[in-house]
Amino acid sequence: MKARLIALGLAVSATLAATGAYAQSAQRPPVKTPVPVAPEFVPPKEGINPNELAVNVANRSVPVLCAEKDNVELTFTSPNVRDFRIQAAHPAYIGTINVDRYAPDFTSCDMSADPVYRSDATKEQRITFWETPDFWLTGYIYPSFWRPANVPIRIGNREIKGLHMVQLWMKYRERAEEVLVIYPPDGYWRARPLPFADMRWTAYGSSFLIGPVEIKDRPIVDLKSIALDPATMTFTLEFARGGSAKLKIDTIDQERFIIETSLSSDVPRNYPFASMRSMYATEFNSDVARVAWRNKGVEAWGEAPIMSFKGADVTEIWAGRTVPSQHNKSAPDMIFSHFSDKPAAPK
Repeated sequence: MKARLIALGLAVSATLAATGAYAQSAQRPPVKTPVPVAPEFVPPKEGINPNELAVNVANRSVPVLCAEKDNVELTFTSPNVRDFRIQAAHPAYIGTINVDRYAPDFTSCDMSADPVYRSDATKEQRITFWETPDFWLTGYIYPSFWRPANVPIRIGNREIKGLHMVQLWMKYRERAEEVLVIYPPDGYWRARPLPFADMRWTAYGSSFLIGPVEIKDRPIVDLKSIALDPATMTFTLEFARGGSAKLKIDTIDQERFIIETSLSSDVPRNYPFASMRSMYATEFNSDVARVAWRNKGVEAWGEAPIMSFKGADVTEIWAGRTVPSQHNKSAPDMIFSHFSDKPAAPK
């Protein structure tokens, strides 16, 4: 699939203006450097790659009553994988949503045993530490978190430490849209597409981890550092266990958010190379309720409820919902695919 990153909100506005959907933006000056712009969504025409790599997906999910605990866990392992794709895509029923709820539900939850690490902050602090007219990063420092915040984040010659959370914002339709969130202390990521159609916002849902996944009270990736190359919108992760990964933002539009991910050859292979975390209490109170997957050489998809999935060697896996939940019903489905034992070719 051709890379279709909307690297500038300006380019998006100009495209919409051309279709009559946002005429006001047509008065803005043209972009000096041509940027590929995603057109109206067209389903991909890619065929099945006969050389696609199968990776093992294990289901470590456990039943819970608390709707704020990530009890869903899918782990990905392979001794050979070097490259793969992560997508956050709107659920199939996105066009039917009239009202959504995103407030947390702590019914039946007991968080009293969670670890607590105090920071020097006496109250929440917010820092915008990199910005362009169309993208910016905002970091947060909290008085406490469940792990210490000691992962440096670098952009060019600037380095910032002590952040518990980082948000990537994008200018779209003349307003700010948060599209990605990173938690440096434990290595968690969340992504979401731009709001569908005329929706004002959509919810976050499942999280994912990239790198050597280990258990320290809960699954984490121990990061040594994070760096962003603004020219290519690529994050580079250095891992405490060794090795590195690159996460390139390939596409952001009103249907999906695509991240092309590559692992260095020295990433430890005795750990899962990725994990997806989510929540399932009931079919009507969940961020993920079902999975579907492809096995290599099989001409059909497998399907199962998330809590019944036995695990499999897959070339592609989807995790999401086909029935709206009472909570975060607009949260995206997650898709992991395009596994390869070869480093990605430059684009």
